[in-house]
This record gives sequence, structure tokens and C-alpha cells, in this order.
Amino acid sequence: MRKRTRPATARPRETMIIIGAGLGGLSTGCYAQMNGYRTRVLEMHEIPGGCCTAWERGGFTLDACVSWLLGSGPGNEMHRIWLELGALQGKEVRHFDVFNIVRGTDGRAVHFYSDPDRLEAHLIGISPADARLVRKFCGQLRSFRKALAVYPFLKPVGLMGRRERWRMLASFLPYFNAVRTTITVLMTDFSAKFKDPLLREAFNFILYEKHPAFPVLPFHFQLASHANLSAGVPEGGSLGLAESIEARYRRLGGEVSYNTKVESVIVEDDRAVGVRLSDGGELRADIVVSACDGYTTTMKFLKGAYLGEDYRKLYTETIHEPGMVFPGYFTLFLGLSRPFPEGDPCTTHLIDETLAAELTGIRHPSINVQFRSRHYPELSPDGTTVVYATYFCDIAPWRALDEGPEQVTRTRGGQELHTLPVRHGRGYYAAKRRAREALVGFLEQRHPGLRDAIVVRDVSSPLTQVRYTGNYDGTVLGWQPFVESGEKLEELIKKHGPGLPGLRDFYQSGVWATTGGLIRAAAAGRHVMQFVCRDDNKPFTASIDLTEPPPTHRVIPVPVRPAAPTERKP
Repeated sequence: MRKRTRPATARPRETMIIIGAGLGGLSTGCYAQMNGYRTRVLEMHEIPGGCCTAWERGGFTLDACVSWLLGSGPGNEMHRIWLELGALQGKEVRHFDVFNIVRGTDGRAVHFYSDPDRLEAHLIGISPADARLVRKFCGQLRSFRKALAVYPFLKPVGLMGRRERWRMLASFLPYFNAVRTTITVLMTDFSAKFKDPLLREAFNFILYEKHPAFPVLPFHFQLASHANLSAGVPEGGSLGLAESIEARYRRLGGEVSYNTKVESVIVEDDRAVGVRLSDGGELRADIVVSACDGYTTTMKFLKGAYLGEDYRKLYTETIHEPGMVFPGYFTLFLGLSRPFPEGDPCTTHLIDETLAAELTGIRHPSINVQFRSRHYPELSPDGTTVVYATYFCDIAPWRALDEGPEQVTRTRGGQELHTLPVRHGRGYYAAKRRAREALVGFLEQRHPGLRDAIVVRDVSSPLTQVRYTGNYDGTVLGWQPFVESGEKLEELIKKHGPGLPGLRDFYQSGVWATTGGLIRAAAAGRHVMQFVCRDDNKPFTASIDLTEPPPTHRVIPVPVRPAAPTERKP
């Protein structure tokens, strides 16, 4: 990797502008403040968190993000990052003993226990004929539970010296075979070996939705983290997590400006020197970090300059190919006036083509249903229930129905706001109603009386995600790992660091500077600041937030429930 260390005679860099108050931006701000930089985060929305968010409707808090949080428990480097960011301190972290239930159209269900012993017994009970393949999968899961302790998150590989890399590789030697055999086999190919038709389908949906390009490895990584009590949900939910990190950032001396939308990065003499805002104002700093949408950053803020051949191909060709970025979601929230104790925390239902045809943009015939008040009882009134139903969703069919702008800036009460509702047209709203009614009908069949208990409805599509975050095609997670885009990005980060070739004093952070979810976004902030400190010839430092006690943990059992009458075989 070409080293970007600044000359010893250069004026010290002291100030930093960070675009975006998602977890990547807030994390970057925290680590920058820990290392002596004066920072200001600019966010076009009115609250922190980006995609890690929630909102109020009729007395209910609708939590739209964290279904599991990697690193929520000790014994791995991910956990230290959350403690450095003050994300979990003083909170209870909840863990269900079942990671996900996958229920077939005939009502049969697979309970994906994260504990390999319970999982093995359960799966063999479903299909004794698949015992050999089940034992292989669970044996690998046992290895991954141990491997998590040595999995690197604290330092980017691009900054590791030869000795550090050898030490890292040596620590993986005991788990080499499990890693090698699971990163080279697609889950779609592995699952096809099962004799039982339900297992053959269900394994593809362990991570709630089907990920056709994923090898077996990430499935093991998630289940192993869950089994180690390091993939639970934090008290206060997604917005609470973001607000805790924002509070840590402010305690460290950082500033946040909301309702502040960046229109471009100001470049002078091949240096990023500041940003231009939507109201025409300019802000200057020694360093600019973009922790928002990658496509917006490269193609709008920088007008396609400084990409070089590889980044140019990534953002002008690869990004438009199918499967290169994570898809968006269609989401239905229901606030219910009474408890539904039979509702499980998390179930992926495999659905028939008739129902799937009512769900605009659906990628795979499945929906994920969470009785969200099981995760976050503090976010809804006593004696009520929140249901959260989602499916992976292409944005193109929604755009075909759209008749208006996807995002606008308007003035209200003398203040510019950038995430206000926009008019999409009759076809768009008809498609939302059709999907909503189809999902409510499906849920009513399985939970009689649910329809009559609805007091709050809230529906969003990938275009809603675009309005609030500006994310490319409504994606939540950015680049897909294990495909051309994610692999190329990792290669470029190792080569150039988290910047762009030829542009000084500019860096990228968040999910567009890595691949994956919340822990990756948080780790990206740490990694970016390690590159910044390297470039400034200064040591990197980070410390755990000690203002509150460490988190506590609670395991919640999930009972095995019979199929609903309408699901049972005749």
C-alpha cells in the first residue's frame, strides 16, 4: 500500500468535518476526538443513527434496525469497539435462545438454535436421514465459537506489519479447516445436499432473508456470535444505541449539526478543504471524512473526480450490476392494542407465489416477522404489541410507480428540512396498500384477532430509505461481501487506504468503506482514524468509556409452538 504520511514540515492537521451522523460518522468522530482532532458532524436528518433508527407513532416507538448486534457480549474485539464508543454501558442486552425460526408453507418449522448441541439434536429430530450433514455443520459451528476470540476487528489489515499479519494468521491455524471449507462453499450449494425438503430451503434463510451469494462462513459467524452471547439486542433499541454513541461523542468534545445537508466537497489543489451546503454556505476544515452514501459521495459531492480506473469502474459499472449492493426493504409496522404472547421474536415464513405476487419488488418468496416488543418491551405501552414484517425488495418496481421527486429540501418555520414526505403518485400508494393488506391478512390467519387489535400502521419502501438517508437504491448495508464489488473494495482499501487516489485530506468511513452491518460501520470509524494518525505521524489511541457500568445480559427462551391450523397438512 502506498504510504500517505505527510511531510514533517507540513502544517499539522487539527480540524475535521464528518458528513453523516450514522454509526460510521459518529464512530469516526469519537475516535477523532480521542486522538486530539476537533470535529464537527453534519447530518441532513434531525436525529442521529442513519439507518440505525426508530420513530414514534401513536405512542409506539417503531424500531427499524437492530435484530441482532454483533459484539454485544465479551470475548471478542468487536465488543471492545462498542465499549470504546459508549454504546452498551448501563444497558441490558437480551439474547433469545433461538436465532431464527424458519417456517415452511406446510407449517413445519426449523428452530435455528445457536447452541450447536441443541441445534444438532433438533435438526436430526426433523430429518434423521440428514444426520451426517447436520453433524458436519454443527461441528464447524463449534469451531467458530472458539475462532471468534481471535477474529481481528481493532486494526485494519492494510496497516498491519508483516509480523502482525503472521501472528494473526497463526492464531487462525486451529480453525483453518473450518474457515477454509466454509468460505469456499455457497450456502445454496451446501443446503441443496439435504434430503429433507424443508431443511434444504430453511438453511438459506438462517439470516432472515436469502443471500444467494453468501458462502457458509457468515452463517457460522452469526450463529457462533449468538451462541457466545455476543449477538443480542441492546435495551433502548436502535435509536438508543445511536444516541448513546452521540452522547459519548459530545462528552469527548465533538459537535453535531442537524438539518445540515452537504451538496459538494470543496477541493483546492487536489486537497479536500471543506464542504458546500444546500443553503450556499461553506465550512472549512483540514480533513473531510464522508460517512454517508458512497455513490452520492463519489458521483455528486466529488463529481466523479479522483476515482482512478478501479474506483471509476466500481461506481459507474459494477454498482449497477445485479447483486453488487444489498437490496432495500419493504417494512410494515403494526402497533397492536393487546398482547399476543404466542408471537415469536423472529420467524421467517416461506410463502406461496400467490402471496408473493402481492408484494411489489419481492426478491424471494419469504417474509420475516418479528414480534418486536419481545426485543424491546420498553418501546411500547404496557399490554401492547409491536409487529415488524419485512421482505428484501428491489427498488426498480417502486420507481416505476413513482411520479414525484425522491427527496426534497423545504423550509418550515424558517428552518431547512431535508427528509420531509414527498408525493409519489397513486400507483405507488396503491402498491403499498396492497402489500400492507396482504401481510395483515397473512398475519391474521396465524394470529386470529390481530387485525382488530391494530391501532397503528406504518409502511415504508426502499424509496422511503432514499428520502431519509440518500442511500443508493435504498440499500441499508451498501456493498455486498463475497461478490465482485465487496472484494474489489477491500482490495482498494488495502491499496489506497479509505481515501481516493490523488485527493489529499479526504477519507471515507461507514458501510461504504467496508462490507457488512453495524459493527463494520463502527469499526470503520476506528480504522479511518488509524489511517489519519498514520498519515499525521502520530500514535493512535482509544479508550473504553467508563461513565457507566458494563452491560448486563439476559437469555430469553423461545418455546416450540405448533403450526397454525391453516398451515397444517390436510
